[in-house]
Amino acid sequence: MTLRWRIVALVAAATCAAAAAVGVLVHHASRDRELSQARDGARTTLDRAAVIYARTGAVQGSGAVLDAPGLPGDLRRLVEKGHQGTEFTTGPGGPAMWAARPADDQVLSVRLDMSTAMRDIGALDTNIILAGLMTTAVVLPLGVLTAERMSRRLRLAAATARRIAAGDLDARISPATRPHDEIAEISGAVDSMAAALQERLLDEQRFTADVAHELRTPLMGLVTAAELLPPGEAAGYVRDRVRVLSTLVEELLEISRLDAGAEEADLSPCPLGPVLEEAIAGTGLSARLRTGAAEDTGRQDGEDAWQQGCEGTGQQDVTDGPKVWTDPRRLTRIVANLVVNAHRHGREPVEVTVAADGRTVTVRDHGTGFPDDLLEKGPQRFRTGVRERGRGHGLGLTIAAGQAQVIGATLEFGNAPDGGAVATLRLPEQPEPPDSGPIHG
Repeated sequence: MTLRWRIVALVAAATCAAAAAVGVLVHHASRDRELSQARDGARTTLDRAAVIYARTGAVQGSGAVLDAPGLPGDLRRLVEKGHQGTEFTTGPGGPAMWAARPADDQVLSVRLDMSTAMRDIGALDTNIILAGLMTTAVVLPLGVLTAERMSRRLRLAAATARRIAAGDLDARISPATRPHDEIAEISGAVDSMAAALQERLLDEQRFTADVAHELRTPLMGLVTAAELLPPGEAAGYVRDRVRVLSTLVEELLEISRLDAGAEEADLSPCPLGPVLEEAIAGTGLSARLRTGAAEDTGRQDGEDAWQQGCEGTGQQDVTDGPKVWTDPRRLTRIVANLVVNAHRHGREPVEVTVAADGRTVTVRDHGTGFPDDLLEKGPQRFRTGVRERGRGHGLGLTIAAGQAQVIGATLEFGNAPDGGAVATLRLPEQPEPPDSGPIHG
């Protein structure tokens, strides 16, 4: 049950309980008053009849009766002991108030009919019930409106928090300032938290970008100096480390541009097969490319086919394989990073497969699969997951996910049932060309 309906149920229960409590109190108060008045009236009549009986020896016209046949047994026994008393009964003759006292060897009693009084009390109970129902009918819609308003504000706060958790740090609730409003306080706290997170993240991004830019200039000098070293094992090791460091700096710069939103895709229809071949060839690693029905092409080397297939390059169109609406340079980067990650952290064979729809590309290895943390939270920079998947900076998948977002594609990570990591890239559909309308000469 949602909070809204809980509040509505609570309001309805509280209203009904209040109406029932008031009804019971009013019922008992009215009944007690009627009985008290009837008891006093019966006693007054009985005392007057006793005086008349003592003077005349008769009770005619006094309202009392000697040895009345309907006298309650308890009251009769009380009188026989020499006492006087009253008793309320609801026998066959209807509700009545009895009063009795000794009169020589007889019982002098008075009976007051209370049918009218009890009917009045019954009518009062009915009116109380109707009033309670009317009160509930008036209060309940107000409770529903209030609960709906509170629920809507809480849902807005929750939705904004989820947007912030998903990466939209510009999301804000912007609540109206209301004194002594707990929901407004919660909303303001969420906005403050988002602003603080955004500022810290921007500081981190600026720091990463500044460090990468500052490292770039001395790194270029280091690359040049490494090339001047005389041939040898030590020189080869230095060149390899310098190359790794240069790649890391370039990846940091690329991530900084992605974080800043400075990357823009140059989308055009391009044949998918040549682009994938180019991506695989650029890695210098082996991967089996399967298209359509997944028959192995056996291609291990790439060619500059994607440039020939893209519109506006002036090259001859390559029509083999499906065309996709994408940025070929960025698509090459994504697939290359996935292939490199599969080789670095998984095991061969590595397979690149194009689904039958012509827009879905999967890259699979046969290693231990992606760690649970990556499947749950996505790729994170400077984190590679479990030890079994090797070491690295954790930037390749982060860049691939960022570039996929730039070209409007979705990149999902999973594990195959029979083992191995599977990265699935779904490219966007090609938009319909605009209708230019009739051409007038």
